[in-house]
Amino acid sequence: MIAESEIIEVTPLRRRHLRGVLRIERAVYSQPWSHGLFVSELALRNTRTYFVARVGSKVVGYGGLMEATDEGHITTLAVDPEWTRRGIATRLLISLFESARSHGTADVTLEVRVSNLAAQACYRNFGFVPAGMRKNYYPDTKEDALIMWVHEVDTPAYGERLESLAERLGPVSR
Repeated sequence: MIAESEIIEVTPLRRRHLRGVLRIERAVYSQPWSHGLFVSELALRNTRTYFVARVGSKVVGYGGLMEATDEGHITTLAVDPEWTRRGIATRLLISLFESARSHGTADVTLEVRVSNLAAQACYRNFGFVPAGMRKNYYPDTKEDALIMWVHEVDTPAYGERLESLAERLGPVSR
């Protein structure tokens, strides 16, 4: 459980958050995105949505979604290693899905390392199921990526799923 002094705020990611985002990016990825890439992504407001999770002024996680017609793709999701197992990824995904639903997105996909079982378990909570593999997807290790999809996120039943996940987490400011 998160103490009141550690209430997580999930808000749209802005350029002012990039220092904290890049700190996490470098800590969790062997081939991190650059500052310029994040700036480019943030400029694509019609097709990209990014959220940041903060405790006070500290960035503790972030996530992004690319949308095309009625499909979405989770482009990135990361949590500060010191803040894992506190529901931060779940909170970010809830915000991404709420945004996707508001834009008429029906189906969402992502890739995840086959070795990242914790992330796969988190994604399964959102209804993601394996749909294929991308061989040697990660250039640093040549590790395969598991392709996962969730369908019909635009339905009332999926909205209820998001509400249920949010209720289990406790206090959050969005």
